[in-house]
Amino acid sequence: MRVHYLKCGTDCPLGGPLFDGFSKSLFGIIPCAAQLVETNEGLVLIDTGYGSEDVSHPHPRLSRFFHALLNIRFRAEETALHQIRAMGYSPSDVRHIVLTHLDFDHAGGLDDFPNARVHVMEVERDAAERKRQGFIARRRYRPAQWEKVRDWRTYAGSGERWFGLERVRQLDGLPPEILMVPLPGHTWGHAGVAIRSDDGWVLNAGDAYFYRRELDGDRRRCTPGLRFYQTLMEVDRDLRFANQQRLRELKRDTSGEVTIFCSHDEIELEAMQRRNQGISLTRTGPPAGTRMATSLTEA
Repeated sequence: MRVHYLKCGTDCPLGGPLFDGFSKSLFGIIPCAAQLVETNEGLVLIDTGYGSEDVSHPHPRLSRFFHALLNIRFRAEETALHQIRAMGYSPSDVRHIVLTHLDFDHAGGLDDFPNARVHVMEVERDAAERKRQGFIARRRYRPAQWEKVRDWRTYAGSGERWFGLERVRQLDGLPPEILMVPLPGHTWGHAGVAIRSDDGWVLNAGDAYFYRRELDGDRRRCTPGLRFYQTLMEVDRDLRFANQQRLRELKRDTSGEVTIFCSHDEIELEAMQRRNQGISLTRTGPPAGTRMATSLTEA
């Protein structure tokens, strides 16, 4: 297996470094990160970012409120569909899509891959389809993005322990090196996705945090803009903060066995793209110093 790190959309909110921490202009750079995994069973896409229909017809498909707030820059060349075709693949080669959650900036590309099986936490699908109440919930979840999905696989809260995190589970039809890691708080069914690579585990933490310094130890911090946005979007603050603390402990205690990145930090995404150049995923055995992917329970 091989994994590719994609930018599947860019938000450019007014405020520059007040959001991303590094911009020199009035507008920030907030990516929508995704991963494409090549497996023997076909391609696996982890999150989709914005899709081709979002680019072509953003309204009423997407909320005008979030379009304006985030100053979304819709670019066809950033869609997962365009990038996958540029690699020489067909949309039908994408057999599975694993979603951290169903927010508009993570699920927009679902209908670009109508033959894919879509994996998501059961409580997330329920919240998105049947509990869209309130100003934010009605605007964050956009049913038009997933109305063409015919093959859902949803997962309840059961599972095993993985590096101290609970209810982690393998996914139907996917290699055992790809795991779903529940991290609720941002949404009720938010989850991370862990992949085992040659040099250890990589955990896509989705929107469990937004800024790279949030996982620092005692000196952790977040930019004002992203702190505001996380507060705006959270469904349970205590739960969100508790899971951020679990991620800090995971980063501290695993001594490099687990690399963590989030969906919306440009610096982290570029670091993962550089780190991954020439590195493939393996199914032949555990990398030195890591635990077996087929055994989730901690030793």
